Amino acid sequence: MIITFAEIDGFKNLSGISFQPDVKYNIIVGPNAQGKTNLLEALWILSGCRSFRGSKERDYIALNGNRMSAKIKIYDSLREQKIEMTMSRSAASPKTIMLNGVKQKGSRALFDVFKCIAFIPDDTEIIKGSPERRRSFIDMAASQLNPVFVVHINKNNAIMNQRNALLKEIMQGNAPASVLEVWDRQAAHEGALISYMRNEYVGKINEICGRLYKTISGGSEELELEYKSNVFRPEDFEKPCGEEAFEQYYQKLRDNADYDIRTGVTHAGVNRDEILIKINGVSARDYGSQGQIKSAALVMKLAQAEIYKKRSKEAPVIFLDDVMGELDESRQRFVFDIIRGMQTFITTPNESALLPEIEGKIMRISQGKLTEE
Repeated sequence: MIITFAEIDGFKNLSGISFQPDVKYNIIVGPNAQGKTNLLEALWILSGCRSFRGSKERDYIALNGNRMSAKIKIYDSLREQKIEMTMSRSAASPKTIMLNGVKQKGSRALFDVFKCIAFIPDDTEIIKGSPERRRSFIDMAASQLNPVFVVHINKNNAIMNQRNALLKEIMQGNAPASVLEVWDRQAAHEGALISYMRNEYVGKINEICGRLYKTISGGSEELELEYKSNVFRPEDFEKPCGEEAFEQYYQKLRDNADYDIRTGVTHAGVNRDEILIKINGVSARDYGSQGQIKSAALVMKLAQAEIYKKRSKEAPVIFLDDVMGELDESRQRFVFDIIRGMQTFITTPNESALLPEIEGKIMRISQGKLTEE
């Protein structure tokens, strides 16, 4: 998969950007706060994913602007496709998404079309951040392999919102506790499916992460990922996900119902899962050095790219945002050995910090405007 054309205007500080990317390496050079990351972010959101920086949609439009647009043409193994997103402060319909000239109801369709993986300095939060950060990483990566996963995640989130609202109503005496069972049955179905999908993906990525981390550490250290379900034991996943699993999940919710009502929040289920990340058998989050945490996060993203490429027989587009300059030569070579053959966009304040053999299109960005060399 490659981006063959990109056009961005009014996204944050970006103005009048239009270019045809190189099929291999695209090096975007400029000092800090000139728009390098904004450019990658504008491309990223056309995948249907939320901003990798956590930006709110209302912040996509420049502070002094009224409209933004981002367009790309991508070519996969079958055909060329066109994606366009426009947003306006004043329009009755503030956001419009077009796929191959057809207006979309939301961004869901884009997720099936444009696949990309971003490496950003904040990726270390996958290791040292909250369990929610690790769950989000696994859910995003697994959804790239099977987009139906997104449907289950969204359904579960909607059910949990309703359940938590109902818990507060019951706690205040405004609703009977018996109503909770209806939501618990729905939550059990979606939650069990998510649990099994997470367990399957963690198994896949654990195997690859172990191999890659051993290489990057010179064979001296081992990285291990383990899915810690809030409902199921490891041996439970040996059985298929069916009525027995749904009932087990349902009973877990029922067992916690009284406590949930007293506190007004759900304490059981996939929203309480953890992905344990260990280096040489101990928690990387609690005991990992800064170098180990950076290497572990890098390896997890590389494993995500490798899994997708092997499964789909097609490479995702890679975004490297100010991460390569922080790596020594051996680690840079390690990264590029993995992503070789994938279209890559690299941001850096200094292109001389990159490996000399990384040859491609060099573009310089200054005050939101792009010039090509």
